[in-house]
Amino acid sequence: MKLYSTNNTNHQVSFKEAVFNSMPQDKGLYMPVAIPRLDDHFLNNLDSYTLPEIAFHVAKNLLADAIPENDLKDIIADAINFYAPIVELEENVYVLELFHGPSLAFKDFGARFMSRVMSYFLKDGEKTLDVLVATSGDTGGAVALGFLGVPGTRVTILYPKGKVSGIQELQLTTNGQNVRAIEVDGTFDDCQALVKQAFTDAELNKEFRLTSANSINIARLIPQTFYYFNAYAQLLKEGKSKVVFSVPSGNFGNLGAGVLAWKMGLPVEHFIAATNANDTVPEFLRSGVYEPKPSVQTISNAMDVGNPSNWVRIQDMFRDDPEQLPEMITGYSYTDAETSEAIEKIYSSYHYIVCPHTAIAWQALKDWQQDQPTGKIAGVFLSTAHPCKFPDVLPKHISREIVIPAQVKELEGRQRQAASLANDFESFKRYLLNNK
Repeated sequence: MKLYSTNNTNHQVSFKEAVFNSMPQDKGLYMPVAIPRLDDHFLNNLDSYTLPEIAFHVAKNLLADAIPENDLKDIIADAINFYAPIVELEENVYVLELFHGPSLAFKDFGARFMSRVMSYFLKDGEKTLDVLVATSGDTGGAVALGFLGVPGTRVTILYPKGKVSGIQELQLTTNGQNVRAIEVDGTFDDCQALVKQAFTDAELNKEFRLTSANSINIARLIPQTFYYFNAYAQLLKEGKSKVVFSVPSGNFGNLGAGVLAWKMGLPVEHFIAATNANDTVPEFLRSGVYEPKPSVQTISNAMDVGNPSNWVRIQDMFRDDPEQLPEMITGYSYTDAETSEAIEKIYSSYHYIVCPHTAIAWQALKDWQQDQPTGKIAGVFLSTAHPCKFPDVLPKHISREIVIPAQVKELEGRQRQAASLANDFESFKRYLLNNK
């Protein structure tokens, strides 16, 4: 498998190099030189495969000879060992539950797969792999658990001070071992900028072997395609063959993975990019003008991204036909008040509890369906996190109905440990150099 930089298609590297380097020095993002189309027999019979079997088939075709098949099977069996069911709420409205992994968020798919791939490629005696990750909420917890105890790795998680939920912060800051956390006096975009700058800093790259666990890393994006194929497989069992996906979107890795699955042949009719007040992409889809803006804090904190990194990947996948992009993707954005109203509507309509990100995806799906001619297209909105992570956002009469998973109860007795830094690259660089 070869990958190129979105800023220079002539700059090509192996999958292993892309995994460890995360981001090219030209500040582009890595994309596959060739995106294979899966065979029709597999696509038409997805309902006869399990999630691990689907994951293996997709990864095998995309990665080509980067990892031997038996080793790839072992990696997937270890990483993708939880389920992702679709639940029908009403006719042609399904929720894809992606919160059944250890950190209770969809990012377990990417973080667990990536950590196992990196561990596979690491050789005994090699320099420690320093994994830098910025999080707006769920990424940090998934990465922390994905890499916890992995030999030869050290994880540094940056998160915005006061802008993650209490449970999310416990997941970031109570692990110890090879995982450490830094609260930054700024936004997620600030945290992400510090990580990106570290990758292009000559002194840090000389001193450390740096890589990223954010969705800028292609090894995070690839496994997220698995659950799109698996959702469609479940729809086939329901007699549905047409689907639109509504995706709650922050840094746009989730939607990017969906588009990648579509490019591989998954028969998706349409994608919906659902955002909160950080509406850079919906505004672009409406106006044709892409204007990143400072992120604003919302109750759907994991989506508080004003300059989403992965949008360049999505645009790159439409480079041969840019006009197809707004035909394939529709954007919607919602205020906090509208998000809270959607949480209430979902609970009263279905007696189903969702996190604020999931509520936004549901509202976007319903709004899109209202604008469409009546048809038989199944709408699937992605539920990206367990609602127990957001008790302060949900109304009390709803939050008290949540069944708290055992792993959350276990967190409550742990001691929080985090360094505090200003939003300043020199401070971050000094921290890394002083804590080798």
